[in-house]
This record gives sequence, C-alpha cells and structure tokens, in this order.
Amino acid sequence: MKGRQRFLLVDTLGLVWGVLVVGAHTSEAAGAKRLLAQVKDDLTRWEIVWVDGGYEHRIEDWVAEHCRFRVEVVKRSEGKKGWALLPKRWVVERTFAWLGRWRGLAREYNYLPETTAANILVAMIHLMLNRLTAC
Repeated sequence: MKGRQRFLLVDTLGLVWGVLVVGAHTSEAAGAKRLLAQVKDDLTRWEIVWVDGGYEHRIEDWVAEHCRFRVEVVKRSEGKKGWALLPKRWVVERTFAWLGRWRGLAREYNYLPETTAANILVAMIHLMLNRLTAC
C-alpha cells in the first residue's frame, strides 16, 4: 500500500503530545500501540485517553498491561448512520485541520516518515507561538 498514516496524541486543548508517522500498511491498533509506548513515561498525570471506536477491543488490554492510564472508547450512538459529531473526537480532528493549513503537511512531500513527524511538531510549535504572541 502506498501512503502514510499519522497518529497523534493530543490533550483536550488539541496540543500535540505524541506523533507517529508510519506507512499505510501499518494497522491502526499497531500504530496506536507504538505511539503510546513512545510517550507512556511522559504522561505521568494523564488518567484517561479517549480513542476512536475503531480501536475498540484492539488496544484496551495492551494499555491496561503497559500504561498507567486507561483507555475509553468514544463510540457513535446506536442506530446512527452517516457523519455525526462525536464528543471528544472533534478535538483531534480540529488538530488535524490546523495541521492541514500548514503548507508542508497538506501533501506528503517527504521521503522519510520521521521528516513528516518533525514537520508536524514544527507546525504545532508555530501555532502555539502565534497564540502566545497574540495575547
């Protein structure tokens, strides 16, 4: 498969705490586990991590065994079809939208996934500095 998957761990403000960029052949559960393994020691005060319904029954046991926090799956309402605004899910979607406005991240220009991950962090630093100087 061609392409990349971007995994982000964000707080409730939408600020990035962890980034993982992998090839599209990587499953969502494997990518989430790799990202959480990278940042689990830095998240000492986190108690809960909300994940999309696609991760249900795929990472909960692993997180319970390896991390200090717990995972809560944000699911769509029963019987709902089509697009629906899910509580808490919009936070990470908003962050992806902010990153999409950064020219270097609108398309996949980079050869290495590590370069894309670094560009995501640079874009978030730029966003946060703009917010600090606007005050």
